[in-house]
Amino acid sequence: MKKPVLVIMAAGMGSRYGGLKQIDPVDDQGHIIMDFSLYDAKKAGFDKVVFIIKKENEADFRESIGNRMGRYMEVSYVYQELTNIPGGYQVPEGRVKPFGTGHAVLSCADTVDGPFAVINADDYYGRHAFQAIFDYLSTHEDDEKYRYTMVGYILENTLTENGHVARGVCETDEHGYLVGIRERTRIEKRGGQAAYTEDDGATWVPLPEGSTVSMNMWGFTQSMLKELKERFPLFLERNLKENPMKAEFFLPSVVGELLEEKKATVEVLKSSDKWYGVTYKEDKEVVVEAVKSMKAKGLYPEKLWEE
Repeated sequence: MKKPVLVIMAAGMGSRYGGLKQIDPVDDQGHIIMDFSLYDAKKAGFDKVVFIIKKENEADFRESIGNRMGRYMEVSYVYQELTNIPGGYQVPEGRVKPFGTGHAVLSCADTVDGPFAVINADDYYGRHAFQAIFDYLSTHEDDEKYRYTMVGYILENTLTENGHVARGVCETDEHGYLVGIRERTRIEKRGGQAAYTEDDGATWVPLPEGSTVSMNMWGFTQSMLKELKERFPLFLERNLKENPMKAEFFLPSVVGELLEEKKATVEVLKSSDKWYGVTYKEDKEVVVEAVKSMKAKGLYPEKLWEE
């Protein structure tokens, strides 16, 4: 079996946050959130990382993390470019928004040739998640079905006090396998409960306490890249006419289709770790405090990487 590779989606510029949020330091040593993910990933056994970035961010990205990581892991870069679409299709005039997480991962098709984990650049996932996903990918292969996995978080552990978040709300069976996933793009704390809206806040639907949500931490075999390649043109066919500026090819939607077609199983690995991320500028303070506290408890050394 090939050793699992870590794929980090870092092409999103952080429209709500302003600026290249993935490279904003969260401690006095200049570490960014991604340093902690990479440290945990390396400890878990990953020794190759593929960064999905925008070409125009490459210099900033290499300077802030890539060059540093090159001393500890094998580092590759791939670019998520709007223009990277199948022949016969055109990017809608005026569109600047990338084509989503499914398209991002598809950018790796020529670089990844075995099992791989996928994470967001700007989310803190916790040590346990990386170990669990590495162990799964190292011991499972496709058989009559694709054997995928996902780390699921407790909804309440993934909310911000400063606005709304997008999460994939998961339904699992009694054996801990994913049955379905619904992308809720606006979830907020409302009073003591989490709720989502699909009509800009006119109505709110409460979510059950303890719901399992996806933070885009997936484990796939190489078969996922083949499926993304086959499904992307169909997505463009359907969506470019209806929603040319904003339609996105979401990774969870593709997973959902594969589950419906009975082509894949997704084992949900539960994490009780608290998520930290910088969705809004105001979140940064919370992350800084959390990092301080985790270092004080000995979860991380003061300096993650030896210079």
